[in-house]
Amino acid sequence: MISNDKVYNIIKWAVLTALPALSVFISVIGKAYDWGETDLVIITLNAFTAFLGTLAGVSAAKYNSQSNDMEENK
Repeated sequence: MISNDKVYNIIKWAVLTALPALSVFISVIGKAYDWGETDLVIITLNAFTAFLGTLAGVSAAKYNSQSNDMEENK
């Protein structure tokens, strides 16, 4: 679980904004300049983005679950 809000927010920003934008940029520029293996790079980047998104989602779910448990125990 990601316990630091700052780390969580950075990962969330990366997953929702930066990495998808980077993926599109590399895809377009790679095809325009006929770079080899552009598709492999995009697949790898998208898999990494999905991995980070899953970690952030699981972390958020655990955090929310713990917050709800604390409120119920009050």
